Formats: sequence, structure tokens, C-alpha cells
Amino acid sequence: MTNSISQRQMLEYWIQLTHPEKVLAQFPGINDGIVASMFGIDVATYNEIRRGFQARVRQAAEELLADADFAALVDRLPFAPGAKVVGFGSSTTDDLQSWLEILRAVFALRRPQDGVRFVNAGVSGDTSTHEIARFSTVVNERPDWIICHISSNDGRRHGVSPTKPLVSPEETEKNLVMLRHFAASQTSAKWIWMTPTSLIEEKIAAFPFFQLGQIMFYNEDSACVAEAVLKQPDPAVNLWELFGQPADAELVSWDGLHPSLKGNKRILRALVTDLVKHFA
Repeated sequence: MTNSISQRQMLEYWIQLTHPEKVLAQFPGINDGIVASMFGIDVATYNEIRRGFQARVRQAAEELLADADFAALVDRLPFAPGAKVVGFGSSTTDDLQSWLEILRAVFALRRPQDGVRFVNAGVSGDTSTHEIARFSTVVNERPDWIICHISSNDGRRHGVSPTKPLVSPEETEKNLVMLRHFAASQTSAKWIWMTPTSLIEEKIAAFPFFQLGQIMFYNEDSACVAEAVLKQPDPAVNLWELFGQPADAELVSWDGLHPSLKGNKRILRALVTDLVKHFA
């Protein structure tokens, strides 16, 4: 670990992005105390850290809603009272301060009477292949809406001088078609895609965890995933274009990969705009 990153920062990073209770949901007895012990801390510290993310998410929602134009778009979002909205993806969805968590807070503040329910079905580290394997969990939610945020994990590379990403561009395209087929044949949900964001490769290469695990992400690979998403016939939010090339440093967290809180606010603005454009 570098001197510039404290143990507390890394602890908060893991709690923000990694949620064992989702992966181990089928095992009885999983609770906050057990999860806290996995991080090597007591449950009070664990809950304190989570409350910190919740407070930042609420503040982000308040800041967005202070913009009258954004608030007006939220009022026009086509989520019927009692609707269930599932956000599906990997860590960029699973994140405790993700665009989905901010959207949840926005509705709690702006449209609480509608009782719209948000389900975070993101699991950190998933590729589109993993998402096929666990799509039944989305079906079981009986969603009215599915927001599918395909991340850069398909393009993730492991080891010294790897010769291919985890999932080839051709297989990514096939996986996206399969995911959409599952949704169309097993649910009546409306669907919208979101592409990966662009990255900051220098920060990724310098991040201690990625160095230790010999993990790397490249914009070239993420661009291929984004292209595959944009080929699909359903509406898609082009986050690749939104973040810029190279990515705007203010929109990306200190690991070079995940959106910052400001980046997640920007993502949500784009998503809300596109939902109104295509469905309202």
C-alpha cells in the first residue's frame, strides 16, 4: 500500500464497492455483524461507514434537485406508482454511492408518495457472462423497469502481459443479446442500457489493489464494450462519450476506474434525461 492511501481509505473503498451479503444471500444467518467481521472491524464501525455513504448520497440528491430543470425531469420520469426499478450491473451499480442509490434518494425526496421501489442488483466484479448466470435473480424481482449498466469488466485484463480481455468483444455482443432475450421472454419490464464510462489508465496502473492483483483496464477495451452496448436496439445512455476521452478527472475516483460522486451525479442526469426522452 502506498503512503498516500491510508488503511481507513482502503477499508471505506472496500465497503463502498464490495457487498458479501449479496454473493452469500443464499446462506442463512448472513447479517451486518458477519459482514463487518469479514472486513476485520466491529459492526458499529461498519454501520458508521455505511451511514457516511448514505449521507453523501442524500446530499448529492439534494444538490441535483436544487436544479429546477432536473427536478422537472424527475417529475416526468415514467415510473408509475408502486413500480419496481432494478439496476443491473457490476460495481458501478453496486457502489453505495452509485447513480442508482442517488436515484433512490431523489425519489425519496421528490416523489415519496409514488412508492417507487429500487433494487440494486449490481455485483462488483461481474462481467456480462456472470450477469447471464445470475439473471434469474432479476426475473424473480418481477421488475417493471431494468436499467442495465454494462461495466468495463468484460475488458478487464489479468496477469503479466495478457493477450486478451476476460470476455472477447464478439462474446460481449452475444451476451448482451442473451440478457435482453431473457428479459423480453421472462419479464414485461421496459429496458434501457448504459455503456461503460471511460477510464484513467495511469491511475489504474498505480492503484495498489490492481497492482497486487495484476489487474488492468484499458480505454481501448472499454470502448469495445461501449460499442457493443450502443449496437443494441433499445435506448442506451452513452456514458463513454459523457465522461470524455481521456476521462474527465473530476468524474473518476482515485482508483481511475469507478465514477466519483460527481461522476455518478453526471451519470444520473444523463439517465434521467434519456428516460424522459425515450419513455415519457
